[in-house]
Amino acid sequence: MLSGKNILLGITGGIAAYKTTFLVRILIKAGANVKVVLTESASSFVSPLTLATLSKNPALTAFVKQEGEVTDWNNHVDLGLWADIMIIAPATANTMSKMASGATDNLLLAVYLSAKCPVFFAPAMDLDMFKHPANKKSIDTLLSYGNIMIPATSGELASGLHGEGRMAEPEDIVAFIKKYLLEGLSLKDKKVLITAGPTHEAIDPVRFIGNHSTGQMGYELAMAAAKLGAQVLLVSGPTNLSISHDLITRINVISADEMYEVAHEHFENCDIAIAAAAVADYRPKMVADQKIKKKEKNLTLELVKNKDILLSLGERKTKQFLVGFALETENELENAKGKLERKHLDAIVLNSLNDKGAGFASNTNKITFLDKNSQIKAFQLKTKADVAKDILNEIIIRLNA
Repeated sequence: MLSGKNILLGITGGIAAYKTTFLVRILIKAGANVKVVLTESASSFVSPLTLATLSKNPALTAFVKQEGEVTDWNNHVDLGLWADIMIIAPATANTMSKMASGATDNLLLAVYLSAKCPVFFAPAMDLDMFKHPANKKSIDTLLSYGNIMIPATSGELASGLHGEGRMAEPEDIVAFIKKYLLEGLSLKDKKVLITAGPTHEAIDPVRFIGNHSTGQMGYELAMAAAKLGAQVLLVSGPTNLSISHDLITRINVISADEMYEVAHEHFENCDIAIAAAAVADYRPKMVADQKIKKKEKNLTLELVKNKDILLSLGERKTKQFLVGFALETENELENAKGKLERKHLDAIVLNSLNDKGAGFASNTNKITFLDKNSQIKAFQLKTKADVAKDILNEIIIRLNA
């Protein structure tokens, strides 16, 4: 969920600052781009060099930076605009008071006032400071500004006392932010089943019948659905693609029979199913135990029809919104409409190999979206990532209707 996000971490002068090294590592591991701004006092608790090494970006502590004879400044406006998310952890009573009043006596506060993104703050202080009315007023003011508090926990404090005021652990901070990001997403709590890639139908231990599908369209759909908050089950045929997201579970299969079994196992519990896989229509009737040797001039293979995964899902469909794909070379619209009706689909995505840039082994695609109510919407040639967004948007429109 944090992959590719620009996260600005503001660190203030409290003992809990030592935990921010772990926080930076977790954010980097999650795929985020991290920049760190410290108050001057924070650098007494945690080394800017350590944070710069972990984040792979300079850790900033002042408005002015001196490199040899060159004097420059750290642009607080650019930093505020760069960030998708700002986290202030630990947020001391002193810094929260200044944030609430609009004081700007250090770089971190100037960046905070410039930020256009969601700002999370994680209070950290001793229990009596935390309970003080002045501190409570600062927190209430920050919340009224739209900032999001990551609640302090109870536990052993630096003073030796035990009580509320302990900064949330780095893992809990990240989990809190991920949960917050899920709220309001259009596919939150939806379960999406996606099939992707080709199937390989064995001839012998070293040969198979397959096709040119790379699986990219299905993988882009899986990522786009996860970014909209869906819990995604990706059933993937053989492909060299990789995918990583907290909300994506990938199950690898090889043959059409295997894909059929996995798809049917999980179909009942899904809300949306998108059959983007290029499933082989036929398989060899007999699979040789050993490699077939080249003996005769000709080799004849008897093929039998595979189970129709999409048709069988359409026949079982109850509450699910079921989407298929149609890759056509002639009579495109007519064939797609026929498949839509014949397989009991809610919608179908039409590709034509006659459209330059569409189809297999390409980073682009050109689609037409058709639904069971005879609504048709054609799209221009786009990247497959953008096509995936278009497809999901059309699905969401119909779910909401």
